[in-house]
Amino acid sequence: MTTSAVEIEVPNAESITVTDDTLSVDLSDGRTISVPLAWFPRLVHATQQERSHWRLIGEGQGIHWEDIDEDVSVEGLLAGKPSGESQASFKKWLNHRSSRLTT
Repeated sequence: MTTSAVEIEVPNAESITVTDDTLSVDLSDGRTISVPLAWFPRLVHATQQERSHWRLIGEGQGIHWEDIDEDVSVEGLLAGKPSGESQASFKKWLNHRSSRLTT
């Protein structure tokens, strides 16, 4: 029996929308993918202004939020992968963020 690998071309992100509970990404192939914002704790804790300050990276293969140092890949979204950040890393970021916001 012969098997062959199927090559899948990942579409690019063209625009995004972030609400209080959803991250939606418009893709170059006409689809829109929406995932729970809870998948990305840094986005959950970001202000609306921080959430709206994003840019496409890798010609649309990912999205970067400079203010909160968050990157999300289109491939990861399509695969259904939430943030891979460890709890220790997130806690450190959250503590740093809290101390920065109170000073």
